[in-house]
Amino acid sequence: MSEVSISNVEPQLVMGMRKRGTYAEIRPMIAKIHKFIESSGAEIAGPPVFVCHETPKEVVKVNLQHNADVEVVVPVSGEIEGNKEIDCYELPGGPMAQITHKGPYEKSATAYKTLFAWIAENHKKVAGPTREVYRNDPRKVSPEELLTDIYAPVM
Repeated sequence: MSEVSISNVEPQLVMGMRKRGTYAEIRPMIAKIHKFIESSGAEIAGPPVFVCHETPKEVVKVNLQHNADVEVVVPVSGEIEGNKEIDCYELPGGPMAQITHKGPYEKSATAYKTLFAWIAENHKKVAGPTREVYRNDPRKVSPEELLTDIYAPVM
């Protein structure tokens, strides 16, 4: 696990979808967005992102109740016309605290604790949904080699 740093994240044009369900739906949602982008002839411009709208205390509860607010986006190089399920929009940027988690997704709790402790110690406040940027593909690397950048917008 890396140390926490602050970076200014640029806004990104993305194709995304958002629905109620469980976090287990993240991977199939990413696959669906990828297929949509590929069928449109557009180019993917970065790794997939999960936007977490729940607070850390709500995460387990809403996921177990199948009522999580699940938003997944994939950066694209240009605007694409969406459909009823997948839309093109700009994911906001701004100052964000960031930490990298290495290992299985389900073992990222320590990274989140470190991130939120750093935010509190540095007298910052979380100013929006956290994000997980999946830097490599779980179909191509072992769970121990997965890299996830976790961002929290701060003010």
